[in-house]
Amino acid sequence: MDKKDLSKEQKETLLETLRNRFSKNMNRHKNLEWNSIEKKLLENSEKLWSLNEMEITEGEPDVIGLDESTGEFLFFDCSPESPKRRSLCYDYQAWNSRKANKPEGNAIDKATEMGIEILTEAQYRKLQELGKFDLKTSSWIRTPEKIREMGGAVFCDRRYDTVFLYHNGAESYYAARGFRGCLKV
Repeated sequence: MDKKDLSKEQKETLLETLRNRFSKNMNRHKNLEWNSIEKKLLENSEKLWSLNEMEITEGEPDVIGLDESTGEFLFFDCSPESPKRRSLCYDYQAWNSRKANKPEGNAIDKATEMGIEILTEAQYRKLQELGKFDLKTSSWIRTPEKIREMGGAVFCDRRYDTVFLYHNGAESYYAARGFRGCLKV
């Protein structure tokens, strides 16, 4: 079995979990039907593998819409708090620059390993329109190149019923900061 392929049992379990989550959260994906989503998933085992990685790290992936320009379904991490992929600095450059107390890794490389992308600020704000997320945690988001070139990185959370965008040194990491991902299927 290929590293990025799931067993028949894993696929069935994952699809059942995703189907149930889809049904319980119809407000996230109005006008979409599960059967067409499942059909696309079954045609792409690597995407199923990525969704399983999101699930393993308690991201609770769910469909949040359709990219009209590509026809792809968009899955976002919809867990109430940032998924259990935390205590990561922003990217490899930041991780490599730390001389002491290096974290286990970095958010950008972890997302790439999982086959997903870190949410952009616009995607994060779209997610927040569907519910209240990151009330106790925060999530790295894709950082504009100009900010990253100056050593910074950005993250978001929700406090006081408002979504906030913050900055930090890209090499920083905290137990309550992870990242949320997007997978296009």
